[in-house]
Amino acid sequence: MRLTDTDRAMLDGAHGPAVGRAMDLLVRYGQALGAEQLVDTNNVCGANIFGARHLNYPARTITSHDEAFSELSLDSDEVVEVPQVRAYSCQLIGPMDSRHWELQGLSRQARDAIADSESYSGRHGIHLLSTCTPYQVGNVPVRGEHCAWMESSAVVYINSVLGARSNVEGRESTGAAMLTRRIPYWGLHDPGNRFATDLVDVRVEAESVLDWGLLGYFVGSVVQDRIPALRGITTTPDLVRLKHFGAAASSSGGVELYHIPGVTAEARTEEEAFGGAEPRRVFGYGPRERRETYEALNSTAAGAGDDIDLVMIGCPHATMEQVRQVCTLLEGRRVADGTHLWVFTPSQIRALADRNGFTERLAAAGAALMSDTCPAIGQFLPDGTRVIATDSAKQVHYLPAIMGVQGRFGSVETCVEAAVTGRWPGEAL
Repeated sequence: MRLTDTDRAMLDGAHGPAVGRAMDLLVRYGQALGAEQLVDTNNVCGANIFGARHLNYPARTITSHDEAFSELSLDSDEVVEVPQVRAYSCQLIGPMDSRHWELQGLSRQARDAIADSESYSGRHGIHLLSTCTPYQVGNVPVRGEHCAWMESSAVVYINSVLGARSNVEGRESTGAAMLTRRIPYWGLHDPGNRFATDLVDVRVEAESVLDWGLLGYFVGSVVQDRIPALRGITTTPDLVRLKHFGAAASSSGGVELYHIPGVTAEARTEEEAFGGAEPRRVFGYGPRERRETYEALNSTAAGAGDDIDLVMIGCPHATMEQVRQVCTLLEGRRVADGTHLWVFTPSQIRALADRNGFTERLAAAGAALMSDTCPAIGQFLPDGTRVIATDSAKQVHYLPAIMGVQGRFGSVETCVEAAVTGRWPGEAL
């Protein structure tokens, strides 16, 4: 790799051992990728909150936060003293809701360990946004800005909708970028790699959030890790629809960037999306594909019966409008005995929900408004949960595998109805 004089100084330890370890990791990482150089970044979103699951290994126990950061975020077998981060850095979604940790089933010891880790990150300059949607709560990168973000649903959003540039990074590369403000220049950092490869011809109207989740899941399943452009979109989707579309596409496939001509940041026309080239592959999405995608998303619940134990809303984390929508759907009703309704949102949005009375309205209906985590990341469910329902294609894709449950997918209206009745009413497609 071609390193600048500043890169070499960091690598040689001129800025301290932790920065030296971070630069060593980035050089090795970049060489493995075939990157020829590093690029500046001042927008890093990673995951550096550690709980008991991270700190207790079969062979030994990690005893300090510097040791945890050294090993788990810098790939260093030497414990180094971690300085203040140099880049603007944000903590992504974590393992705990500080308000509802008991509802999560955490012990006091586990709660204290996570809170201590959060304090360590905060003291080192990492902003505790603790959400999978930093772009909803203040971190909104601009077109062309080089970022180093984890979280597939966030990366596909900022790449596509905002036109920022990031690959889906990991804990180690983001930890190193926080200390160096550098990341390998490869993949989607290079504008030549950002043109569409595949065309998806959408032959049914995509209107509801459900529609966009289904469409995203289909797109990811057929294009995998390539770059799709959509044809046939006749309306302008809002943040929520694009959020669900990207999350679904990055779950069924590895989509990190898509183009919707006239909507997303880098494609005013289909020709512009493809850079003047022809699509390598063309896929059609019509009523049959829509139905088959819905059936695939509900396949883990085959034979599960109609009873629902948990309804989960807010993956990716819900907007204020989504929280309000659930409140409206619950008006004058209560969650059924034996069923739970959990809504997840960033803590900053929950603070607004508190002020607007939404948190109290949800609690009065027997629901809980939670933040900073989700069942897949925190790995928690109500005791005895066998079947969950969600409006998120991403959550129903991952949670059955992670937690050994069966999952149903539908609209938020259908999910709230399931929470109130305790039974899955089905979706009229």
